[in-house]
Amino acid sequence: MNVAFPAEPPVSRREVLRYAGCRNGEAQGLPLDECLLLLKDHLSCRVVWEIFPLSLEGDVVDLGFARVASAKLSSALSGCRQALVFAATVGLGMDRLIARYERVSPATALLLHAIGAERIESLCDAFCRERDEALSPSGLALRPRFSPGYGDLPLSFQRDIFRALECEKRIGLTLTDTLLMSPSKSVTAIAGISPCPAQPAGGRCAACGKPDCAFRQQS
Repeated sequence: MNVAFPAEPPVSRREVLRYAGCRNGEAQGLPLDECLLLLKDHLSCRVVWEIFPLSLEGDVVDLGFARVASAKLSSALSGCRQALVFAATVGLGMDRLIARYERVSPATALLLHAIGAERIESLCDAFCRERDEALSPSGLALRPRFSPGYGDLPLSFQRDIFRALECEKRIGLTLTDTLLMSPSKSVTAIAGISPCPAQPAGGRCAACGKPDCAFRQQS
């Protein structure tokens, strides 16, 4: 099993404000710079991953460690014989900071939630770019990532990913009976490995059928 402790990627202020629901890219008096300073020494970026053999039978995806029926995931992995499966987290420090400020400053807590969402998404994007670059010399490319809960891929598939990657043992990431992850700012995902680039317009959000999602990335 592969485990990495990557450096934090640069912060996208635009994405933070979008996650916070701020229109026109304005923080509306919320202390963005102060919140970013609060995060110093509170993030612990970790990723665990493995490459698994892949086979498709119609809408059924077989990753070796588990089988799952999902037309959306099957379509996203079409033409691939392998898949990168990973779990990433920015650590419990983010959750503890949010909990502290929820009691004293709801506005600050809201922005911390938004920063946490941006941090984990940026971490996943940076990790996928690094993996794509590592595959490139072999004439391979990484497809956009696809997570449990996207489209018709059941959220319950989290359990299979957690078992396959030994998430709790490797990076301290746990899953509750209600399928919530702890730390909360964490992601599990599957990305096909293709013999040619296959990035659709719109990035990873193009694979999801919810065009009205508040967190949909802007093209």
